[in-house]
Amino acid sequence: MITRKQALDLLHKHMQNPNLRRHCYAVESVMRALARHFNEDEDVWGIAGLLHDADYEITKDKEPKKDHTKHVLEWLRQLEAETDIYDAVAAHAWGYVEGAPEPKTKMQWALYTCDELTGLIVAVALVKPDKKLASVTVDSIMKKWNQRAFAGGVKREQIAECEPRLGIPLRDFIQIALEAMQSISEDLGL
Repeated sequence: MITRKQALDLLHKHMQNPNLRRHCYAVESVMRALARHFNEDEDVWGIAGLLHDADYEITKDKEPKKDHTKHVLEWLRQLEAETDIYDAVAAHAWGYVEGAPEPKTKMQWALYTCDELTGLIVAVALVKPDKKLASVTVDSIMKKWNQRAFAGGVKREQIAECEPRLGIPLRDFIQIALEAMQSISEDLGL
């Protein structure tokens, strides 16, 4: 099994941008919270969240979008990471990366849906006067939900898959993610 320390070392080796790292920390925290919700292995789910974008910094400017996840999947193979982690990282890029598989398992759908949500939560925090996650509520996120110009790059339809794919109503899903991110707000600089 890949350890969190190995995963963190791998992330830091290949990703220097502090904001991209913070995104990975946020997704890790939400994945751990979702694992608790479903009574699943928090370490496995968390590591998938932590490493899901580990090669993004080196692939983000390449077209067509086919290299993202290719490198991180190879690194996971070399570390003999759990198949669940590997498959979740591969599936999180569905619809974004050419050839990425559609999510199938609860863990894969969790990563796919929470990835975009973390960005929306950060955007809401950044428009608060104090720019703190502590000031963000589910209601403040829901107010921005229908404002498509706000955080326009966030794929809300991807987040909304939480209901049919995970059986978690949108407001509850947002609550789980928000509380998870608030619990590591210092690491996120928010």
